[in-house]
Amino acid sequence: MKIITLFLVILGLFSDETKLKHVESKVYSYSNARVEKTDSGEKRNLINGETTHLENFEIHTTTLLPGKAPHGSQIHADYEEIIFVKEGLLEVTVNEESKVMGPGSVALIMPGDKHGLENAGKSNATYYIIKYKSKQPLSVERGKTAGGSMLLDWDNIKFTPHDKGGIRRYFDRKSAMSDRIEMHVTTLNPAIKSHEPHIHEPAEIVIMMEGTTEMEIGEGIYLGQVGDVYFLGSNIPHAIRNTGSKPCMYLAFQWE
Repeated sequence: MKIITLFLVILGLFSDETKLKHVESKVYSYSNARVEKTDSGEKRNLINGETTHLENFEIHTTTLLPGKAPHGSQIHADYEEIIFVKEGLLEVTVNEESKVMGPGSVALIMPGDKHGLENAGKSNATYYIIKYKSKQPLSVERGKTAGGSMLLDWDNIKFTPHDKGGIRRYFDRKSAMSDRIEMHVTTLNPAIKSHEPHIHEPAEIVIMMEGTTEMEIGEGIYLGQVGDVYFLGSNIPHAIRNTGSKPCMYLAFQWE
């Protein structure tokens, strides 16, 4: 009996060690992330863990040398994936559709869709991979009904100005993994807040595209620059301010 009990305790400890930790609400630095060299360029891991609504949530960046691909075409059966182009030209193929996409462009890829990537330019191409798996059962049909996979070119995303700067809206829809996902890019004028601290049920990430900012998260203040990612957990108070003398720009993505 003692041996069985000891085995169960050891098994429990092992399970705790291998279980993904809850993603902490803070800033994740792009420039300070460890650079992993690859045959096609390099990779930086930024976030990998559990959130309120997601069993697994991962963000990493990949930099591809000209003409290189990170791997052959692949299919994720139980993950949804977003590709966000940081710099360079990236050819993205989803099923039978291919598009060369520049900075700010987004690919939303539903589970089960075949996809591949290649640097289509003469300089390095860098992009974010955002992968996530819901705690709830996925619904391929829900994802298809909502529009399926999408290739969204930055040049075709309408800019709508407002008193604090402006906004570009990518999508606000259902997906295979979620009842709602929403993505937009905000341009924020110098030295102002986007809003006062507020909370919402959906967790959110903010990726810095231009300029410098500070984010109030709970009781802390975190500084962000180009490439950095803020993670804002479900119902965590937060507010962002442009700390520069020029407009800043950032992508925001939330899910529930």
